[in-house]
Amino acid sequence: MLLTLLREHLRPHRGLLVAVVVLQVLQTTASLYLPRLNADIIDRGVATGDTAHIWRTGGLMLAVTAVQVVATIAAVWCGARAAMSLGRDLRGAVFEHVLSLSKAEVGRFGAPSLITRGTNDVQQVQVLVLMTCTMIISAPLLCLGGVVMALREDVWLSRLVVVAVPVLVGVMALVMVRLGPLFGRLQQRLDTVNRVLREQLTGLRVVRGFVREDAEVARFARANADLTDVALRAGRLFAVVFPFVGLVVNLTSAAVVWFGAGRVEAGDLQVGSLIAFLSYLVQILMGVLMTTFLAVVGPRAAVSAGRIGEVLRTVPGVHDAQAPRAPDGPGPLEFHEVSFSYPGADRPVLDRVTFDVAPGRTTAVIGSTGSGKTTLVNLAARLADVSAGRVTLAGIDVREVPDADLRRRVGLVPQRPYLFAGTVASNLRFGRPEATEEELWAALRTAQAEDFVAARPEGLQAPVSQGGTNVSGGQRQRLSIARLLVQRPDVVVFDDAFSALDTTTDARLREALARDLPGAAVLVVAQRVSTIVGADQIVVLDGGRVVGRGTHAELLQTCPTYEEIVASQLEVAA
Repeated sequence: MLLTLLREHLRPHRGLLVAVVVLQVLQTTASLYLPRLNADIIDRGVATGDTAHIWRTGGLMLAVTAVQVVATIAAVWCGARAAMSLGRDLRGAVFEHVLSLSKAEVGRFGAPSLITRGTNDVQQVQVLVLMTCTMIISAPLLCLGGVVMALREDVWLSRLVVVAVPVLVGVMALVMVRLGPLFGRLQQRLDTVNRVLREQLTGLRVVRGFVREDAEVARFARANADLTDVALRAGRLFAVVFPFVGLVVNLTSAAVVWFGAGRVEAGDLQVGSLIAFLSYLVQILMGVLMTTFLAVVGPRAAVSAGRIGEVLRTVPGVHDAQAPRAPDGPGPLEFHEVSFSYPGADRPVLDRVTFDVAPGRTTAVIGSTGSGKTTLVNLAARLADVSAGRVTLAGIDVREVPDADLRRRVGLVPQRPYLFAGTVASNLRFGRPEATEEELWAALRTAQAEDFVAARPEGLQAPVSQGGTNVSGGQRQRLSIARLLVQRPDVVVFDDAFSALDTTTDARLREALARDLPGAAVLVVAQRVSTIVGADQIVVLDGGRVVGRGTHAELLQTCPTYEEIVASQLEVAA
């Protein structure tokens, strides 16, 4: 998966990669040429007292060094740019694909895991590319070139290289085999830490309300300790590599000096050639050492690439039809014998539900907890697809309507409204960026939010924190309703969107909606009877089935389930 991911996402940056290879070849060639020049200075300049030759060769060494420095800097720049561009593209691809997934796919991965995959996992692949471009490309060139140049200096001493290199390669292979599974567990433990931390931050008030701070600290400590344990095991394994490589380099260098001194004394090898051979030996072993970095970043990047690929390969459960059709204009939202089952469930959440939401009319849905109300909303907005039956908009199956067009026509205020960090204006313009200030104020007026926004000194530019935590629950709901009104959809869906409002504000809001949305089809899902008592049609759900349909007065006469709901709420009010 790693190679597939790199091949696909590095293709646009192949020019930078070609430049990296050329520059790395150039700087490696310069590195290999310098010991030969140094040997020439010693043997033909220092040994003979030829000062002019020392100056000429020394100048050439400076020029070669300058080329090496420039090539190295340019290679690192190109490699870093390619790696950062890859990270940018991968993060964008993961984010864009996650936005296309349905609630079922997002729930299967989990938000903490998706966050880790879009950040830390991408970073691991990015680090691999950066190290490959800056180090690992030059490592094999340095090894092969060093072997060739060492053979040119002295074939007999090169036998020491034949012994040292396989030892290093064997240890490196062993480390890579052991690190792969460890890094797989490391990323999973990181997911767990993110999940626990996210739950604690999101449910902070619940934790404090139940005085569970100590228990949550202990839970995070366990997750953190598990992550630390795996990281330490991987770190200890890798910590063995560098001392071992250093030991091999030093022992091999000592052996070269030991045996080389005898060959110099016998006249079979010059001093300059011995020093050059030592330099080539160090370059060869350093090339192997640089390759050992692959033993660290390679397995972890491979695991991360697999996790990223798992997200990118997931086919969205909700997607555009091959031959999409768009409605010609506004029309009713209709449910035809709709059934829906969650994977692995014993029975359907909705069972053969049929009703319509007509333009200019308000249709309300009520039922006990677990009766399928929120599932019905998800099907209306096509956040999920039906298991059986059809949901149509203006006579066209919503599965055939282009997703972007459906989102413009069917607006949803969810049960848990969410506001984004920014301003009141930026949140209201979320669905229609070109909306004017007059339209924003009109939407706020209808949503009964004009007063508290106007009371803020900044007005429409009043800051909104992430999630809307700097406003009350009722204000958050009203701002979410205003955001929907700015969008001007043909069908308006409220999923228990009035629950945080007092009865007076609720009544004023319903009256304003009826006045300012005369042609819209309104679907209201609610728990309170007072919210839906004036609806043109009320649909009563029980156990996923429609057990009653009509006006408030009609249902009181014909639907026992509705009577029980009304009676229970009257008892609570009393």
